[in-house]
Amino acid sequence: MGNLIKVLTRDIDNNGGNFFLDFENAQPSQSETAVWEEVNQVLTEARVVLEDLQTYRGAGEEIRQAIQSPGVEGVQEKAWSAVVPLVGKLKTFYEFSQKLESSLRCLLDVLTSSSSTPTQHLEQKQSLARQFAHILHFTLRFDELKMTNPAIQNDFSYYRRTISRMRINNLSADAGNEVNNEMANRMSLFYASATPMLKTLSDATSKFVSDNPDVPIENTTDCLSTMASVCKVMLDTPEYRTRFTSEETVLFCLRVMVGVIILYDHVHPAGAFVKTSNIDMKGCIRVLKEQPPSGVEGLLNALRYTTKHLNDETTSKQIKHMLLPN
Repeated sequence: MGNLIKVLTRDIDNNGGNFFLDFENAQPSQSETAVWEEVNQVLTEARVVLEDLQTYRGAGEEIRQAIQSPGVEGVQEKAWSAVVPLVGKLKTFYEFSQKLESSLRCLLDVLTSSSSTPTQHLEQKQSLARQFAHILHFTLRFDELKMTNPAIQNDFSYYRRTISRMRINNLSADAGNEVNNEMANRMSLFYASATPMLKTLSDATSKFVSDNPDVPIENTTDCLSTMASVCKVMLDTPEYRTRFTSEETVLFCLRVMVGVIILYDHVHPAGAFVKTSNIDMKGCIRVLKEQPPSGVEGLLNALRYTTKHLNDETTSKQIKHMLLPN
């Protein structure tokens, strides 16, 4: 992501503290190592998942031929042989979402504990804050790729139709393929979402809050709003923006910013868009819209369609107008 990136944030939680947040090179302290190593294994796998998704081409041609020639056994077998390993990949992606959810909960456990303020947590546990950012970056990138690849839904729909037909004809549908009916049902729910990974994290964050009634909800929401503020400062301040040496760095910060906004909007009772929100939503949207449209349209769509409170009456008309599709 280019050179070392550090961000100076001021008075984010009114403690008057200044600190540098190193999103690129922060290394774990001894107290962070156990959690860091556990999450790092998942982030290492995340890179492989993204590579597999980027190269996912689908079985569109084989499926078309099978639909056009329903009575030709060889054509049907060719389509089935093409689809089964692809659905195996989709199963791997789905199973990885469960690992990602577990990693998020590990990080939230540490970053929302009542022992310190959100700013102090992020300042003192920078390697874990960095991992949190990378989880969000992966999540938004995965969903961008999924949203622009209709082959995923097409392949899985064909697979499910074929499985159903096999059952009707009393053929063994589960023999020789990797996805049984129960797993296929769970995968259907996952891929039905426009942004499946983000929905997984949003649900996991909400569940984390409900499962930990002894942890004030503000611990979680303040952690998220602080991360959003840090990203906005990185992107909005020329002094720091000039340190970016590649578009990848800019996109990293944008994805993390959008990710924490969406999580905040799902967890905070009033959401991210009310006037009393700790997130400067107008400023964040403005930063997004200042970027080349091709790079941020997916992120703007994530704010439009995966947030919880955008269409509430308490959301200002100006914010709603800013997020109208062009």
